[in-house]
Amino acid sequence: MIGDSIENAPLLTDLAFPYRLLGAGKDSRECLFLLHGSGVDETTLVPLARRIAPAATLVAARGRIPQEDGFRWFGRIDPTRFEQKSILAETAAFASFASEAVKRHGLKLDRATFLGYSNGANLVSSLMLLHPGIVRKAALLRPMPVLDHVPATDLAGIRTLIIAGAADETYGPFAPALVTLLSRRGAEVDARIIPSGHEIGDPDAAIVRQWLAGSATAHLS
Repeated sequence: MIGDSIENAPLLTDLAFPYRLLGAGKDSRECLFLLHGSGVDETTLVPLARRIAPAATLVAARGRIPQEDGFRWFGRIDPTRFEQKSILAETAAFASFASEAVKRHGLKLDRATFLGYSNGANLVSSLMLLHPGIVRKAALLRPMPVLDHVPATDLAGIRTLIIAGAADETYGPFAPALVTLLSRRGAEVDARIIPSGHEIGDPDAAIVRQWLAGSATAHLS
């Protein structure tokens, strides 16, 4: 996306979630939906996404729940317990948003990867389970399970990458449970543990890039 920047991508506010579109008009129809972590906004994952897929169209969305100086995707009770009604409402709204965004911009869900970090990753996994058919590929960075009641969704054919941090004391211990949950519902899960805390960076970008190319084979144990 040479010559493209966050600054010249206006914030669009006429769909359910505010978002910025970057890379529109490129030859590639590959696209990444970017779902940021807590307390920040839609711009924070753009540099990482550019390292992962430089030619892809980016749909950088903003969560609707205010937190500190930024936003999150659904309400929380404490760092590892979440407001279930908020998850259900925001996930349903995002399912509609994703469908509308691809139609508007000439994209396709079967060419889209949903890249989520922390709270954003948790929204993506909830979207997979509650609204099947939207997500075909998901890269979840530092995720954990958040649904109290998990439907028996058939996730066969859904490619999922999970990257946990070995030193992530809050979310890391929950990552294996999410791997098991998605795998038991038929998802093709490639799970990694890297020597990191909750923060993300170049090692994550390299793994996601390789995974999108179909070469990632490690498993979380």
